[in-house]
Amino acid sequence: MKNAFDIIIAPVVTEKCNGLIQEKKYTFKVRPDAGKIEIGKAVEELFKVKVKSVNVMNYSGKAKRAGRTMKMGRRPDWKRAVVTLAEGSIEII
Repeated sequence: MKNAFDIIIAPVVTEKCNGLIQEKKYTFKVRPDAGKIEIGKAVEELFKVKVKSVNVMNYSGKAKRAGRTMKMGRRPDWKRAVVTLAEGSIEII
């Protein structure tokens, strides 16, 4: 069983994500192998709020050139979760 701190990595702070806060939607970077139910339970445990729904988006890592050579590497794949709250709010600094 994964810990709630292992599932949620960090909040995503962008202009679009800040605009969603008025709709009680918060965005987090989460582990790529975490499911919607695990993410919802982790948010409820960490922030003591009631989760209404969880939407996830998978992002593939970009291909990047390493140094002056033509060797290509990749950034890691990651997952973003948009969590809609039923009641309450989260204080994010």
